[in-house]
Amino acid sequence: MKKLTLILFFVLAGSAAARCDNAGTDELLRNLNEAIDNQAVYTDGKKAEIEVLRQRKLRAQSTEDIYAINREIIGNYESFICDSAEYYIRQNLRIARKLGNRDYISECELQLAFIYSLSGLFLQANDIFSSIEYDSLQVDQKCRYYWNRIRFYENLMTYTNDRELSETYKREIGICRDSVMTLLPVGTKEWQTERAFKLMENGRPEGARDIFDGIFRAEEPGTHQYAMAAMCLAKAYAQMGDREQQEKYLILATTTDIRLAVKENEALLALATLLYEKGNVDRAYSYISFALNDTNFYNSRFRNTVIARLYPIIESSYLDRLDKQRRNLRFYATMSSLLVLALAIGLFFYFRQTKIISRARQHLNRMTQELIGVNKSLDEANLVKERYLGYFMNQCAIYVNKLDKYRRDINLKIKNKQFDRLYDLAIQAPGKEEEELCANFDQAFLDLYPNFVEKFNALLRPQNRYVLENGRLNTELRVFALIRLGVSDVNQIADFLHCSPQTIYNYKSKIKKSALNGGENFEETVKNLGSLSRNPSPSGLPTDEG
Repeated sequence: MKKLTLILFFVLAGSAAARCDNAGTDELLRNLNEAIDNQAVYTDGKKAEIEVLRQRKLRAQSTEDIYAINREIIGNYESFICDSAEYYIRQNLRIARKLGNRDYISECELQLAFIYSLSGLFLQANDIFSSIEYDSLQVDQKCRYYWNRIRFYENLMTYTNDRELSETYKREIGICRDSVMTLLPVGTKEWQTERAFKLMENGRPEGARDIFDGIFRAEEPGTHQYAMAAMCLAKAYAQMGDREQQEKYLILATTTDIRLAVKENEALLALATLLYEKGNVDRAYSYISFALNDTNFYNSRFRNTVIARLYPIIESSYLDRLDKQRRNLRFYATMSSLLVLALAIGLFFYFRQTKIISRARQHLNRMTQELIGVNKSLDEANLVKERYLGYFMNQCAIYVNKLDKYRRDINLKIKNKQFDRLYDLAIQAPGKEEEELCANFDQAFLDLYPNFVEKFNALLRPQNRYVLENGRLNTELRVFALIRLGVSDVNQIADFLHCSPQTIYNYKSKIKKSALNGGENFEETVKNLGSLSRNPSPSGLPTDEG
């Protein structure tokens, strides 16, 4: 499992480093965020790598082998966990003293001073530097001595954050840099690096940038040297005032360090500070929070102190931003609530008005139906009046002609002294005209309401229903035919049918008893019976037979 974790660690770090090269700032930030998301994998990979070394140490056969393996473990812990690095340095220091190897002792002392500088134990680091016999050091150890002293003063300058002391520390850094350059072969990468820093000290960052750019391009992506070269370039661009390029190389350095599980991540803190100055508070807060977690993991008192100065400032701005967002959210929520309330009120009145309109529409529909019914009744009444007007005008003409003929016959017989014939004319049967009147009425009514008898029979029990004989109505049907035509006065009906009112009452009572529903509202029902024929035949009206 540990081997698998280690393999995954190197695969992720290598493939991610390849994607970072020549990428734009937005893509670089995405890669950085991806590295932060996967930092647990890189940390586990580093632990697995150290565990492999520990297992090798258990199988070591000699003290020299143990010292060499401890040196590798220290190299891994140096930027991972400073306390563990110190533990193994002290182990090697005891081994070196036991072996009596002066080079090993000097190496361990330089390593311990460096770790103390990183962890913030500046007094202890300075005591070690003071106790080291410089003249007895090898050339490479002398270079290491000055590099560690430079890092010591740089960290001390950052830690004190004092202008006057910073000037003193800068002078000491300049002296150390001059000294180490005298030890380095001219033209080497290390010499070029120190020369670039000297150019920056002298206010010539462009020249330093060119040197650092050449070194950066020569380094393999994904290595610690690559991250250090990117950090140097970021410092040169910072002095030039080019924030965009500074941000780019800080992101490259930070991403590489995270993928290498470097917890002493100076680049990440510098990037968070730069983003805060550019106004990107959210990212600055996210990155400095991550840097704080790394520093706590590394257990550096010095780096904790530096972050403690910046963290509250960035956090305060971040919280102010969140508070402003919450206020805006409350404002928009309030406005949204008011809009919803206004919409609800509007919908309430809309539906209320809709109901009013709906009720008015229903009322209007009822009135329309009533009006249609009234118009239908009026049309029917007008049609009945129109037809019966012609009918009665015709009847009047017939009877006027008959009376005129009757008068002429009487005058002629009186003139001719035919008194016996005059008597015969006077006693002539009077029922002929009544029979003709009823026949004409039946014909005209059935022409107007051809299905009246059918509808009327539907109101009666089967045994009491009527059958027309020769297309004629009987007296009972004529009574209700007159009611259908709107003649409801009993006396008028009696006069028309030449019978007494009592006879009419008897007819009505008889038929009501035969009704299916007992005769309730019988006459009102009859008034609506039958469909009016609107196209009667012209022969429907009676004519004068002479």
